[in-house]
Amino acid sequence: MPHAVLPHPPRWLSAAQLHPRPTETVLDWLFDQGSLTRRLIALSADHFSVSPLLEGWQSLRHDECQALGVTAGSQGWVREVYLRGHDRPWVFARSVAARSALEGSGFDLSLLGSRSLGELLFSDQAFARGPIEVTRYPAAWLPAEVREEQLWGRRSCFVRGDLVVLVAEVYLPALWAEIGGQTHAGNHA
Repeated sequence: MPHAVLPHPPRWLSAAQLHPRPTETVLDWLFDQGSLTRRLIALSADHFSVSPLLEGWQSLRHDECQALGVTAGSQGWVREVYLRGHDRPWVFARSVAARSALEGSGFDLSLLGSRSLGELLFSDQAFARGPIEVTRYPAAWLPAEVREEQLWGRRSCFVRGDLVVLVAEVYLPALWAEIGGQTHAGNHA
């Protein structure tokens, strides 16, 4: 499904660029350098699952092409999933890699199924994680059943040689409710 073209695309920011800053709970979840999958498994007491929503070749969004360092409109593999705790969607994740880098890399995203890409990236020592950037993720880019304005999202690139995988994760209200952070995740910038 093509993504809506936004009149004002999101600005992806580093921790130093956030003003005003969100609460410490939100910052901790946004900028944690460890595996989000492992953190969600622990939070859910092993009641964690991955639900694939969409996988396939698509034209990448402009912001994704910029992050991957490829020409605007480049084709890439797109994978969208829910990371679920107790069968509730806690995180919407969108992972992309440019076709030009993916083909011939020996890394086949189409084989993941209901496995977590994050777990795979963190278990492969050849991947190095780049800086985390955050934004208020555009509601128009979310699946209809979780579409809401002003949700926090983060992204980072995982690099192995010429292959770059951009992983974006959007924290859904059910996650904040689970961690008791509903008040922390309110509409503070």
